[in-house]
Formats: sequence, structure tokens, C-alpha cells
Amino acid sequence: MEEFIHQFGIDAKLLTSQIVNFVILILVLRFAVYGPVIAMLKKRRDKIEEGLSKAAEANKRLLEANEMTKDKMKEAEQAALALLKKAEERGKAKEAALLEQAKVKEMEALKNAEKLATQIKEEGREAALRESVGLVREALAHAVALAPEKIDEALIRDAVGKIGK
Repeated sequence: MEEFIHQFGIDAKLLTSQIVNFVILILVLRFAVYGPVIAMLKKRRDKIEEGLSKAAEANKRLLEANEMTKDKMKEAEQAALALLKKAEERGKAKEAALLEQAKVKEMEALKNAEKLATQIKEEGREAALRESVGLVREALAHAVALAPEKIDEALIRDAVGKIGK
């Protein structure tokens, strides 16, 4: 085997020293470089997983917030519809009250008009009665050829009253 090693030009001491140097380099790299790099990669992986879990949690909270917003919107819409319904009912009630007031005022106006018409009718009747008293007095005065002062006013009124009824 020595001959084989010699033909290839391999020096055993040099090869052994290179193997020892390589093993030392591997050990130094493993403890000095590989360990910290692995620790750094592990920290990075943990941070990424933490970020992903926080993102998933934030997404879940966002979905919950969206659901709460939808629920609140539905509640607000229902409240608005209830307010509109109440306002419409109040408007209808007010309209009915105003119509009732208008009917009452109309009835009062009709009663006042009837009273006024009755009053005017009575005033007209009294004016006609006064005029008819004067006419009857003159007619009687001409008929009996007496002076108008001698005709009894009470008799004329009584006669005209009977005629008027």
C-alpha cells in the first residue's frame, strides 16, 4: 500500500495533518459559526411563526369586527325603521286631530251662520211688523176716517200679531 500511496504522490504526514486541520476547522465552524447561525435561523423561524399566528388572530378579529359591524348596521336600520314608523303614526294621528278640529270649527261656523240667519230673520220680521203696524194704522185711519192718534196701539199690535202667526 505504501507503493500505491507513493505512486499517487500522497504524503502520509501531510495527509494526516490536513485531516487534523479539517477536523479542527469543522469543530471550530460547528461551534463558532454553525451554532449561532442555527440559533439565528431558529429565532427567525419563531418570529415568522409568531407573525403568522398574530396575522391569523388579527384576521379573525377583523372578521369578528365585520360581523359586529353588520349586526350594528342591522340594529341601526331596524331602529331607523321604527323611528320612521313612529313618525308616520304620529303624523297620521296629528292629521286625524287636525281633521277633527276642522270639523269642529266647521260645525261651529255653521251654528254661528244659523244663529246669524235666525237673528237676521227675526230682525226682518220685527222690521216688517213695525212697518205693517204703521200701514195698518194708516189703513184703519183712512177706513174709519179718524185721526191716527186715537187708534189704539195695543189693538193694532194684537191684530198684526195674530195675522203674522
